[in-house]
Parts: sequence; structure tokens; C-alpha cells
Amino acid sequence: SPGPVKEQFTLNFTITNLRFTTDLETPNSAKFNSTEKIMQHYIASLLQKSSIGPYFTGCKVIGFRSGRNRDDTGVDAVCSYKNNVSLARFDREKVYHELSVMTNGVTKLGHYSLEKNSLYVDG
Repeated sequence: SPGPVKEQFTLNFTITNLRFTTDLETPNSAKFNSTEKIMQHYIASLLQKSSIGPYFTGCKVIGFRSGRNRDDTGVDAVCSYKNNVSLARFDREKVYHELSVMTNGVTKLGHYSLEKNSLYVDG
């Protein structure tokens, strides 16, 4: 039988205390690279504590975008996990609920503040 298959899901949220600037929009700019590393750290630490944790293989921030307010920055990431028989199936609602709880009702991610209704998990 084949081994685990690598699957992906997207994760999106908006940070309300990270001012969006055009250099955040530019991959490989110093601001993009440093912010990407910070976001990947925060996202990975959350997902490793979730039900997907044992299967989690990493996330890549694919972009930052301007939020509704000028000071907001949207974060778009693609995350991967190994899908195998011990993981019944990816349950995006369960992962969303776990991330919501771990971010204090989608309000805090480390020292960043989150827009309350901005978390989106898509399997």
C-alpha cells in the first residue's frame, strides 16, 4: 500500500496591528522575509499543538495583502500535512475551532492582534 500522501490546506487571517506596506507585498524584500519567518513560527507553533499536529509538515506564507483598514495586513499561507490511515480525514471545522480557541477567540497571535472574524481554514 502507498505511504502517506502530502496534502495541503490554506490558512488566512488578518492582523490589525501590522501596518500594510508595499514592501510586504514584494516577495524576497527584507520586510517580507522577516515577517514571513515570524508568521511561519506562530502558525507552526499553533498547528503543532492542534489535532493535526502529529501530521503537520509545515506552512509557507504565500503572501501579505492590504486589509480593510489601512493598518491591517492579511496573511495567506499554505500548510501541509501527511495524510495517512491514522488521520481519518482533514477536518477543517475542527482545526478552525482549535485555532480559534488557541488565539483567544481569534484575537491574539503572539504579540499581534487579529481581526476577530478573519480566520479562514480551507481544506
